[in-house]
Amino acid sequence: MNVPIDQVNWLAIAAATASSFVLGGLWYGPLFKRAWCREAGIDPDAKPAHAGRVFATAIVCALLSATIFAALMPPQASAVDGFGVGFVVGLFFVSMSFGINYAFAGRSLKLWMIDSGYHILQFVLYGVILGAWK
Repeated sequence: MNVPIDQVNWLAIAAATASSFVLGGLWYGPLFKRAWCREAGIDPDAKPAHAGRVFATAIVCALLSATIFAALMPPQASAVDGFGVGFVVGLFFVSMSFGINYAFAGRSLKLWMIDSGYHILQFVLYGVILGAWK
């Protein structure tokens, strides 16, 4: 790790975590809800059976990924550096991993692009926030 976990900026991590929810609300709401639901085979008007568990899982996962991302960022990284690192992580680690799973699961290219796009932007936001907020 580039930054010991006890020296990371917890406020920046909290902001990065929150940014994933703001982005997700827009991405899977007005921007792509109908297309995503259609491709995923989900009724867009159905409420999740266990919404509390779904959101708790999402916040824990976002917090953990933002924390480790912060620890792996070089200490001297700027917002521009964070953008680049976030883009690389989102595209080549997350998106390509999804691509493997989606190919074997027979999921559509459109679903992969919607989900991958969200995570690329999620990690770009993490990088920008963590790089800018020292």
